[in-house]
Amino acid sequence: MAEEIVVDARGLLCPLPVLRLAKSFRGKPAGTVALLLATDPAAVEDVEVFCRERGHELLAREQESSSLSFRVRKGPGP
Repeated sequence: MAEEIVVDARGLLCPLPVLRLAKSFRGKPAGTVALLLATDPAAVEDVEVFCRERGHELLAREQESSSLSFRVRKGPGP
């Protein structure tokens, strides 16, 4: 089973949450799941675009007050 990682980007503004997520995937195998925590509302669109353009899968998106969380599975890559 692939490992799961947590990326805490709360308090950071666009594009830092997605950049931190991308960095966390470097060197990790396809299938790795990351939980991204963010507070920037722009992260909603940023994560969707990141997944679509890089071939990753957005498994879940949740919002509780101003806190956002995204579960993303790393794709197979190019």
